[in-house]
Amino acid sequence: MKNQAAIREMSTADLNDRLEQAREQLVRMRVNHAVSPLENPMQIRATRKDIARYLTELRRRELEGKK
Repeated sequence: MKNQAAIREMSTADLNDRLEQAREQLVRMRVNHAVSPLENPMQIRATRKDIARYLTELRRRELEGKK
């Protein structure tokens, strides 16, 4: 998980790449968890929160660009 300062320093393209990777990872974890329980199911929650952080930063940049 990245802290907010590290996320703000990323480029927009890098954020989009990380977002796609996190979404793919979340899908894989959900499928694996449905088949057999994960060792640490809290990883699903952490990945969801990372996705939210990436989306929040992208939205913040979008709104700054409109000003």
